[in-house]
Amino acid sequence: MMLFFYPGGHGPLWDLATDATSIALIENFYKNNKPVAFVCHAPAALLKVKAPEGEPLVKGKEVTGFSDSEEEEVKLTKVVPFLLEDELKKLGAHYSKGDNWNSYVKEDGLLITGQNPASSEAVAKLLLIAINNKK
Repeated sequence: MMLFFYPGGHGPLWDLATDATSIALIENFYKNNKPVAFVCHAPAALLKVKAPEGEPLVKGKEVTGFSDSEEEEVKLTKVVPFLLEDELKKLGAHYSKGDNWNSYVKEDGLLITGQNPASSEAVAKLLLIAINNKK
């Protein structure tokens, strides 16, 4: 079974948010009942992804990602092309966050998201559980 696990870093804000190949792969995985997981800034890869019915995939879903307050702490709010938390909320996602720099994850069906680098291990564990449940 193939899987998707997108790590963070600021790069996804510039490239994966609009990458047609990435968008198509995520849509295909989701449509075919395969789990997808994202950590830190990587949920930016979801911003243009559509659910099978045509709505944004994150609309109405419990998600997290790098928070506005964490972006403020690293003093990059004026550098990044957008604030991930704000964009997820604009799409109708049920965004939530934990304390800055602490592990915080959300799982909503096949979609697994982690707030920041500290969330990587917890997201990976949830992804492994999701994969094992599919076998």
